[in-house]
Amino acid sequence: MAGGWAKDGAVQEQIDASVADAIKQARAQLAKGVGSENCDECDSAIPLARQKAVPGTRLCIKCQETKDNQHQRHSTINRSGSKDSQLR
Repeated sequence: MAGGWAKDGAVQEQIDASVADAIKQARAQLAKGVGSENCDECDSAIPLARQKAVPGTRLCIKCQETKDNQHQRHSTINRSGSKDSQLR
């Protein structure tokens, strides 16, 4: 049930759109092309299991975690429209 001028289901539509955008962004960041046996950053060997699990990977787990953490700190996703903030 929506209140005010919003139609019924408007909040859920916004949540669905946010999730769809996040999925699209995550898929765009997946590695593509030929992977590497050694990390592009630190030159350590990338385990075969990782190479099989993440086709096209060019970073070892440690360097990938560092990159992910840096991206997370600088994320541009606006959380002000989250479900919790709308229900208060």
